[in-house]
Amino acid sequence: MTERSERLPAGSVGRAAIVSGVLIAAGTGLGFLRDLVMADLFGASGSTDAFLVAWTIPETVSPLLIEDAMALLMVPVVTRLLAGGNGLRPLVGTALPRMVLGLSAVAGALAVAAPAVVDALAPGLAEQGPAVQCVRLTAITVVTFGVAGFMSATLRAHHRFGPPAAIYLAYNVGILALIAGLSGAVGITSAAVGVACGSFLMVAVQLPAFLRCLRDAPGERGAAPSGNVDVRLGLAAIAPIVVYTVTRQSQVFVERFLGAGLAAGSISHLNYAQKVAQVPMVLSLLIVTVTFPRLARASADGDTAQVARRIRQDLAVASAMVLAATAFLVACAPAVIRVLFEHGEFTSADTASTAAILRVYALGLWGQTTVGLAARAFFAQKKPTWRPAGVLAVGLAATAAIGGAFAASAGTLALAAANASGITLAAVLMLAGLRRGVAPVPLRRIAADVSRLALAAAGACAAGACAVGMLAAGAPGTPALVRTVVGGLAVAAVFAVLAVLAGPDLVAPWIASRPLGGRHRRGRTESGDSSEQADRTHLSHGTDRTGPAARTEADGRGHPARAAGTDVPLGRPLR
Repeated sequence: MTERSERLPAGSVGRAAIVSGVLIAAGTGLGFLRDLVMADLFGASGSTDAFLVAWTIPETVSPLLIEDAMALLMVPVVTRLLAGGNGLRPLVGTALPRMVLGLSAVAGALAVAAPAVVDALAPGLAEQGPAVQCVRLTAITVVTFGVAGFMSATLRAHHRFGPPAAIYLAYNVGILALIAGLSGAVGITSAAVGVACGSFLMVAVQLPAFLRCLRDAPGERGAAPSGNVDVRLGLAAIAPIVVYTVTRQSQVFVERFLGAGLAAGSISHLNYAQKVAQVPMVLSLLIVTVTFPRLARASADGDTAQVARRIRQDLAVASAMVLAATAFLVACAPAVIRVLFEHGEFTSADTASTAAILRVYALGLWGQTTVGLAARAFFAQKKPTWRPAGVLAVGLAATAAIGGAFAASAGTLALAAANASGITLAAVLMLAGLRRGVAPVPLRRIAADVSRLALAAAGACAAGACAVGMLAAGAPGTPALVRTVVGGLAVAAVFAVLAVLAGPDLVAPWIASRPLGGRHRRGRTESGDSSEQADRTHLSHGTDRTGPAARTEADGRGHPARAAGTDVPLGRPLR
């Protein structure tokens, strides 16, 4: 690998981060626009339920083949090949055709067994025929997502971040274009056709850069691939992440399985509410992601006190964001849903159902965020760990039990409550596991921090609800957008005041934490409760151990440590 690709100038890193952020934000925005368009054109009905059952396939395949497992497996393999002067072409020539062949067999099996897949995912679904057709179309994504993920991992290993960041932008452009062109002729099936076509665009947008990487790679075309052993080793490490990802996604399986037996449109109401509730969770996790390299470095250095401080501070910031968002969504859910979705085929009855679900879903936001934040601390360790997957399995069992017991009597609200309860249970167990298996996390202090923020959120929610109610009583014809803004401002103002009064020290240490790569001293205690500056890493012989040598040493095998693993699953971003 050239010196340029090994050591990018600071300006290049900054530009790459800006470009990637803009492209990812654009793709996420188009994903949300896609949902708004579908609500406007198709509303919430049996046909949208049928599409969402088929949508389960790309929803499950995406984190496995693009975001998590593929990236964490292939990026280190390709990086080591390039660092050792070995060619990339032999690995691509061997691994990619085999992967495509295997994934094609899976896609073909899904297409052939589509009726059985629909029965397994959503027994009793009102519109089985459209669901089967949509499953056969979306099954293509098993292959195209795999190829796109392989390309993304290879490009990231070459420090080319723009094309991988653009894949969901291209994906949603394809979906929106096909819905616009075909919805009048084939209805909801146009969305499934768009998913298939959009997945090909994910490959196309990366293809030129990927071919340039192959053209510039050293090595002979006929050389034997040298990455097979690394791949096998990587699979042993990636298995816990795969199981964790699938287990977390299984919450959606449970909802759709139980929701299929409810009234037509129930799955759609759950989906629309969930997409709105995801926004603050994703934003909070994106913000605390900037501290992940520090956490990974402290973990590699064995500085458990620093790991514990980092977890507590990040959790305080994330909790403040999601609990404020929870207060807003509970207070203003009907107005929010009306502004976003009540157009075209989406009726006022749909708004009422979706808003009620959103209010319950919002109660699980803290659990969703905490699980994502705690998982990164587990996966930052050098050794593979199964604890996050095991904890999520317990939460999933609780979700299934609660949903199964009360869905018949309470409908979609029971499913939303089951989701919130199961993920909150998993979050509490995950935090307890951190103390036993990762670092001496101060659980009592964390509980006190979250309790103070929760009380502030409760007060803010009451203030927002009062503001919206007074506005509605004084001016009944006030537009929903105005009510949303007024309620949001009331929630934000009251939460800010109450949060400061309850604990002005909660967020300040996170803001004041030193930049990555600075010189810090090790904390004096191993309790995680030191009141000194937040970010302190181990110094040896007067040298700041933050460079590549320290990370290589930490791995113990000459491999880069997981400080580079920013692809650790952090939640369910909008797609």
